[in-house]
Amino acid sequence: MPSSERSPVSSFVDDYLPALLALASHFISDEFHRVVLAQDLTVNEWRVLACLADGNLMSTGELARVSLTTQPTVTRVIDRLAARGEVRRVDDDSDRRLTLVQITPAGARIVKRLAALAREHEARVLAPMGPQRAADLKDALRQLVSEHAPGTLSSALRAAPPGRGRRALR
Repeated sequence: MPSSERSPVSSFVDDYLPALLALASHFISDEFHRVVLAQDLTVNEWRVLACLADGNLMSTGELARVSLTTQPTVTRVIDRLAARGEVRRVDDDSDRRLTLVQITPAGARIVKRLAALAREHEARVLAPMGPQRAADLKDALRQLVSEHAPGTLSSALRAAPPGRGRRALR
């Protein structure tokens, strides 16, 4: 069949959900990661700061899980962010073995600026879909994540009302 007549689904990976999700994530994330790097942050620093943006305390393990980063990498990222005054470590009152991490006002300013740029990027990516299809896509993705990786979603994301978008890490 000539290429002009070929179905848009021409191979297994063209119709395999994990491949489609990975490709979409890769290409869309790479676009925004260039913005992050231009702000003198690493992608992992952005992810950790974005996870802490709501002001809640999180453990290193929680940050690793939600930011899709290994725990040793998150520990090094926290060290760098703390040295720059963008996060601080806080002892857990109920478990002295646990150290929690909290964003500082300096870190919150960085996240506020980058989150605005992330939202602009997201709007450009989703614009061709229209608002309803974009909201439906985000709802479907939240459902998939919730069903396949319990405990991964932030409390704000788990509490998302139907049809309403929440901030993305990427």
